[in-house]
Amino acid sequence: MPNRLHDMLATRSYLLADGATGTNLFSMGLGAGDAPELWNVEHPDRIAELNQAFVDAGSDLILTNSFGGNRHRLKLHKAEHRVGELNEAAARITRGVADQAGRDVLVAGSIGPSGELFEPLGPLTVSDGGEVFAEQAQALAAGGVDLLWIETMSSEDEVRAAVTGAATTGLPIICNVSFDTNGCTMMGITPVEHANICGGIQPRLDGFGTNCGVGPAEAVACVLKMTEAAAAGSVLVAKANCGIPEFVDGAIRYNGTPELMAEYARLARDAGARIIGGCCGTTAEHLQAMRQALDSYTPSSAPSLDTIEARLGPISRGATGCAGDAPRRRRRHIH
Repeated sequence: MPNRLHDMLATRSYLLADGATGTNLFSMGLGAGDAPELWNVEHPDRIAELNQAFVDAGSDLILTNSFGGNRHRLKLHKAEHRVGELNEAAARITRGVADQAGRDVLVAGSIGPSGELFEPLGPLTVSDGGEVFAEQAQALAAGGVDLLWIETMSSEDEVRAAVTGAATTGLPIICNVSFDTNGCTMMGITPVEHANICGGIQPRLDGFGTNCGVGPAEAVACVLKMTEAAAAGSVLVAKANCGIPEFVDGAIRYNGTPELMAEYARLARDAGARIIGGCCGTTAEHLQAMRQALDSYTPSSAPSLDTIEARLGPISRGATGCAGDAPRRRRRHIH
């Protein structure tokens, strides 16, 4: 099967991924608690508009609006029987935008967590989880995605289940976790452990890294650790939230400026990331600044943790390799 991701990375030193889906859709009218995936059939024009904004800002890779498109998450909205319809629609919308871009733009099928806990903490087995993710992945493939983008995972079992499900399509696979709890995932995976898991998993991944989390500084620090542990030639991903969330005028706002995200993009590149984008709060304006920063940048040596903190803000003690911080409560990911 053709691997457009591999082909693009063979000729480019980095790719710019897109920004946030959920937080941008809120500004376009999505209500709190509503399923973004339903907009793939109710408001496809708005999904295409967001995809187009990311392409216009310079993104080389854009995600489908399918983060919560598995049967368990959709069951919360009485739409568990619509997995195929909603995911295929998501892929077709984004495929249509990419194909009209006038340049190479990859379409990545977004696959988020199942919404269920795995054994022994919950009812889901790795085998059952694989079936859940396979159902979603196959619908995304039918809609025409170039690769599958597993994101915001927190446990090794869910990573393995998602990769198993995605692999049924034969498409390239990227796998990202969220380091949001004192330098680890909610279920305790460290950046080094994630690199080791992804380096040994079968089928072989086309890339891995981090998305969401607690801000650009933490994301770059975690990429630095993954780079140190990963095999030579590994493709690493950084897709950090746009600063830190703040409650302003009754709504959540992310405090990252275009200038901050441009600095983050440069430091992520220095830390070893080859696919760089933004997660929650990241708009097309932020991405345009990141594109300009990267296009005019000659990568330097890997930054020190002191440099990352000085330019992007504080890093948790866990992410610096020190023990002692109490784990933070996990925030609900809204992408």
